[in-house]
Amino acid sequence: MTTPLTEQYYAALERGELVIQQCGDCAAPIMYPKYLCPVCGGTDLGWTPAAGGGTLHSFTIQRIGSPTGFEADLPYTLAVVKLDEGVQLLARLRPGADGEWDHYSCDMRVRFDATPDGGRHIAYFVPEGHGDDADS
Repeated sequence: MTTPLTEQYYAALERGELVIQQCGDCAAPIMYPKYLCPVCGGTDLGWTPAAGGGTLHSFTIQRIGSPTGFEADLPYTLAVVKLDEGVQLLARLRPGADGEWDHYSCDMRVRFDATPDGGRHIAYFVPEGHGDDADS
């Protein structure tokens, strides 16, 4: 669900772009969207494109018991990715051709995958250095 605070983030995902907030006062990168800069307290917050590369810190495969509204997505992953810009975000990982996630490991390099996903705007990541297919 978008809110006035998050609508620019989700609109960027819809365009196939990954953006993060940036403070106009101190230049701190910010994620998730906030009304005040957590570094300097400034309110001059804008959006800037993220390069899309990062490090996979952790992930879990959700096979049962999804939250309401995500039942049809099972199985899926939830991942914490630290972007090269220094912020972390909750994301999803694309499965391999076999429908599994065995090709992922913590601390590996990943990159944002802008491939649309049926109208849902979710930040997906794939292993860095791979083509459009996560197993290529």
